[in-house]
Amino acid sequence: MKMNGDETQTIVGRAVALKIHKYRLSAQGLGAHATKSFQKRLVFIGSHPDCDFAIDDASISRHHARIEIDETGYRLVDNGSKNGTFIGNLRVNDVYIETPTTFRCGAVEINFEVQDDAIDVAISGATHFGNMLGQSVAMREIFGLLERIAPTDVTVLVEGESGCGKELVAAAIREHSPRAGKPFVIFDCSAVSADLIESELFGHVKGSFTGAVSDRKGAFLQANGGTIFLDEIGELSLDLQPKLLRVLENRMVRPVGSERTYPVDVRVVAATNRVLSKEVENGTFREDLYYRLAVIKVDLPPLRQRPEDLPMLVEHFLQEASTKFHRAAPTITFSTMQKLRNYGWPGNVRELRNFIERAFLLSNDDRIETKFLNAKSLEQKVSDDSQPTFEGDVFVQHVIENQLPYKDAKQEAIDWFEKTYWTHLLEVTGGNISKAARLAGIHRKSAEYIVRKLDLKCASKTGISGDD
Repeated sequence: MKMNGDETQTIVGRAVALKIHKYRLSAQGLGAHATKSFQKRLVFIGSHPDCDFAIDDASISRHHARIEIDETGYRLVDNGSKNGTFIGNLRVNDVYIETPTTFRCGAVEINFEVQDDAIDVAISGATHFGNMLGQSVAMREIFGLLERIAPTDVTVLVEGESGCGKELVAAAIREHSPRAGKPFVIFDCSAVSADLIESELFGHVKGSFTGAVSDRKGAFLQANGGTIFLDEIGELSLDLQPKLLRVLENRMVRPVGSERTYPVDVRVVAATNRVLSKEVENGTFREDLYYRLAVIKVDLPPLRQRPEDLPMLVEHFLQEASTKFHRAAPTITFSTMQKLRNYGWPGNVRELRNFIERAFLLSNDDRIETKFLNAKSLEQKVSDDSQPTFEGDVFVQHVIENQLPYKDAKQEAIDWFEKTYWTHLLEVTGGNISKAARLAGIHRKSAEYIVRKLDLKCASKTGISGDD
């Protein structure tokens, strides 16, 4: 953190070239045998078919673990799996591994071995590009790519879940290109009825169909000289796809009902929440159009895959809300931040933004607590059985970023420890307060007081179980 008066700025460092070696994963288990090589920065391991390294085994969680490559090396990260990730007999959550290494996901042993082939991937030193924010390697890899391609006219396809910020990518590309200041037209392929979409895209002449009372320019001609963003391109019907392909190849547009074609000079950025390569395999998207759009492909990671970006995003959205509602931005406790880290964010950054704004409006003091947030949503987890974890370095970062006094920081740490300790103790004792008190080495009455104070549930209907 760099502090200058009231200004606080996170500095990551200079841009680097990250060397990505090819590596091989080999799985051995009861009925689970798989070997696959990768040369990418992030690989997901799990039983879900969408995982990069999919393993069909009952002991493997859907999104069990991941391997990330960053400036330090190869990280093995457990995604809150039910049966854990182990190296030898040691259960690990987040650890750097050497090559070769054997680790275990559930009951399945996986061998990790780096091979010789390597490529260089540019990692930006910046923590933002346009209005996109992120200090994670995943986002800085995207920033590094966008910094290189934005000044060109290359066609870009952005893939990512809803709410990840695909429109922000298009806007940032335009902002950092020679077409900045020129028209920027956003066309949502899913928001226009099938019988009107051709007219909306390419325009029409008067009388070409019922309701065409005058000539009208379509989205492509409106964007002439600038950038067109084709959102939800995966929703485009098969019969219209060849017409779009011709425009992309010839840079000529024929309005509906017209005998003339018009030259068009646009940069095209398309986006989808689908995996278009799979749509091509399924026959619902033309292969030639896919390759015309995906000259450069940007894969936006969902928010749950980059939890290290949450503090920066939360701070940004709190400041946004402060400006919008003319109130001082409240602080956010470490406990609340950890719960936000462990939530899966199915709506991604868009959901986080709405979440923070709602919490900002509902808070009555200078801190946002979980009681002001959507409790039902917070019960959902990133993976099958993930639980909030206390990470010392993360807590210290939280203290520094929020400039907490020593007394407040100490109290937060104590509060967090108490709740975590007693939650675990009640789990292992089946909610029996007498057993929990004996294990804790304190009087039963003291244990009852702590449990009531923390609002924890015990085995009995009254909330306290004393039976042995």
